[in-house]
Amino acid sequence: MRGILLWTAACLLAAPVALAAAPAWADTTPAPPWKGEAELGIVSTKGNTETTNVTAKATVVNDRHRWRHTGHGEALNTSDKNSTTAERYLLSGKSDLKITEFNYLFANVQWEKDRFGGYDYRVSETLGYGRRLVRSPSVSLDAEVGGGARQSKITATGDTQDEALARLAGKLAWTISETTGFGEEVTVDIGEESTVTRSVTSLKSQVAGNLATKITFTYRNQSDTPAGTKANDYETAVALVYGFGG
Repeated sequence: MRGILLWTAACLLAAPVALAAAPAWADTTPAPPWKGEAELGIVSTKGNTETTNVTAKATVVNDRHRWRHTGHGEALNTSDKNSTTAERYLLSGKSDLKITEFNYLFANVQWEKDRFGGYDYRVSETLGYGRRLVRSPSVSLDAEVGGGARQSKITATGDTQDEALARLAGKLAWTISETTGFGEEVTVDIGEESTVTRSVTSLKSQVAGNLATKITFTYRNQSDTPAGTKANDYETAVALVYGFGG
């Protein structure tokens, strides 16, 4: 683990020096300052089984010539006739400084609360280097490497954990047709206490105008979990999406 964190720190220190010598690049195509989407999915069953599942997500992006700012929020609530069985919230903010056409530096802050995941909260702060590996009219692929810190509070004991963190991430966006898009986002947060892997796979189809439907499959894995919790979480959601801006 120490070797991984030292290697990540070396990459972060070397990236600004290497990129400083790159020639300046110009983007003559103005980009809309704000765009984003909000999605809501509700599943309710009555009869022999009474359950309610609500998922809500929102993303906003401010993309300019040198800077790109992204805010993201998620909420999940599942309940049956007697009690709440799942409750999770996530907020994140990310800023990218574009150094060249394909290279950028990023700063990311994320807060997550999972009532049934063994942690009262988890907060992480990471800095790093990103590169656009593929860019075409229909496909884009980004890869990132970074490092930072993570703070957690264990629900059962109230103990807190502070640990160094190495972060790997990848993001794929594929425009299949004018009305259909596929996405894949993977993050691996390698901490001194545990490693958290998150994969989000999505398929979005436009219905009419700014409205679309989205099917999302989310997988989470934690290498070292508190007592009484499972290492793997699976979530499948169908939601209605409203896009704005852009």
